[in-house]
Amino acid sequence: MVDIESDGPIPGDYSMICFGAVLVEPGLERTFYGQLRPISDKFIPEALAVSGFSREQTLTFPEPTEVMNAFADWIYHLDIDRPHFISDNNGFDWQFVNSYFHHFTGRNPFGFSSTNLGSLYKGMVKDTFQTFKHLRKTRHTHHPVDDAKGNAEALLTMKQQMDLKIRL
Repeated sequence: MVDIESDGPIPGDYSMICFGAVLVEPGLERTFYGQLRPISDKFIPEALAVSGFSREQTLTFPEPTEVMNAFADWIYHLDIDRPHFISDNNGFDWQFVNSYFHHFTGRNPFGFSSTNLGSLYKGMVKDTFQTFKHLRKTRHTHHPVDDAKGNAEALLTMKQQMDLKIRL
């Protein structure tokens, strides 16, 4: 489960500021957190404010190549046959993670696909007006590890209490 924060709507023109990942398993103890120096001079103050960081703070963050390589190593050491990217807004989160992996490491350990947690839940309950957010236990704080944990809790609930067939 992955969540990101950025300073704008698209990678390249804007930057991924930080991200978090949680291996979806009981206990949710294996996590990754990365902060990244901006790759562009452009930023939208309101978008950056969601992350809780100032522009000055982000300019002191590590280089994206260092962080993305560390993330790839973390994924590799999880010893999963085929890691799968799941997010509550994969259209947004995936575009940044995929772009950064390809740009800074040359490949994306997740491959070329992702899953949207909200869409999965809507399909399970057969109602496109429903949301999974009531299944979170961890408060949604916009710290990406907290948000990824809450989403992972929801996915575990979907598996354990709603009979979702998923390999975790």
